[in-house]
Amino acid sequence: MRASAVLLAVLALCTTVGIGGPSAAAAPVLDGSAPPPGANDWRCRPSTAHPDPVVLVHGTWGNQDNWNKLAPALKAQGYCVYALNYGRDTASLLGKMPGIYGTGDIGRSAVELANFIGKVRAATSSAHVDLVAHSQGGVVARQYLRFGGGADAADPQRNVVRKLVTLGATNHGSTSVLLGYPLDTASAAGPVAGAVTGVLGVSAVQQITGSKFLTHLNAGGDTVPGVDYTVIATRMDDTTVPPESTFLRAGPRAVVDNIWLQTVCAGADVTHVGLPRSPIAIQLVLRALDPSYKGRVCRR
Repeated sequence: MRASAVLLAVLALCTTVGIGGPSAAAAPVLDGSAPPPGANDWRCRPSTAHPDPVVLVHGTWGNQDNWNKLAPALKAQGYCVYALNYGRDTASLLGKMPGIYGTGDIGRSAVELANFIGKVRAATSSAHVDLVAHSQGGVVARQYLRFGGGADAADPQRNVVRKLVTLGATNHGSTSVLLGYPLDTASAAGPVAGAVTGVLGVSAVQQITGSKFLTHLNAGGDTVPGVDYTVIATRMDDTTVPPESTFLRAGPRAVVDNIWLQTVCAGADVTHVGLPRSPIAIQLVLRALDPSYKGRVCRR
């Protein structure tokens, strides 16, 4: 019965993201097959003003097309900007669909991110990068920082990542399986969780509040030394539930700025899925990456 509810939730998701149905035929193809505008110029050389390339990390069931608004905004400010697709896993029903990434094991996705960052650093001759991540992307980034070589706790000056900006990241999980479907297990081995994994992907179960994956990731604290974190949240988030669970607590030698979109711009009508394309969020990202940025966040 509950597995049937998961299948119904998938159908609802397909309608939401434009997979199938009459509206899909008229929609542009956003399958992640091409980088977003301004991204992945492998000839780009970082400027003195912006010496660290910016790597964009999409969320669950997304792809690099999620950054079609932010990537050109970063490029226009003189950044070398890069985006990737990660977590392609066709073992799940949803993972078999074209353009759907971020369904695979988060630990493996963090390895993909590490390899991509290595490619970026080699192309740009950069010692460091900054990361901007949406939803699961924030957890992938934090996995990379803690366990994948993105940071050096013994010597933070050797960190690869200097700044991490997250948008609605599932840092402490969600009380739903990202579709408002309650799940009371922290393991992917049980019959209910197994059904969820088979339909939605391993990463969905790994992002449930109290999962073994998140317990391990957060066991040493929310942050690593030497990284500046900017955590952007919207009170209208219906995926990272409750929305404040995205916020981080600063540990030793780390800086955390937790930001409510609606505190910055009262009444901001931004949902979880809308965060990467929100003009308000984009302005906050630009300010987080460069505190001297003078752009107007609220345009009303």
